Amino acid sequence: MNTKTMSTKEVIDKYYDAANAGDWDTWLTLFDDNVVIDEQLAGHLVGIGTLRGAIGGIERGYSKFQNHPTHIVVDGNQGCAVSHISAANASGVPIEANVANYFQIQNGKITYMANFHDTRPFDPFVNQKLS
Repeated sequence: MNTKTMSTKEVIDKYYDAANAGDWDTWLTLFDDNVVIDEQLAGHLVGIGTLRGAIGGIERGYSKFQNHPTHIVVDGNQGCAVSHISAANASGVPIEANVANYFQIQNGKITYMANFHDTRPFDPFVNQKLS
């Protein structure tokens, strides 16, 4: 069995691959159990359990979600990705936004992440009424 720890770049690449495939189980495996996330819409999140709980909202709230990096910079155990999100809320209302994600990675797991973007493009997601 290969126990090689993924590099910072490999973790970041896998993060986007899993999100774009809607493979949230794989996506969750990329995070440390004690991860801290500063998310522009959801606020300050702590722990894998909190993140796991957010997946349902993502699955219910988006009918489409694609986040494609346009530029990734890695420096040791940290990296930043500039990306473009093309998504749609549950009713199909389009969402287009440019985003920057900052990652800190230890032992092949994301220990800290923050995202930065204009929140207005996400109004169709935030303001929708889900049953």
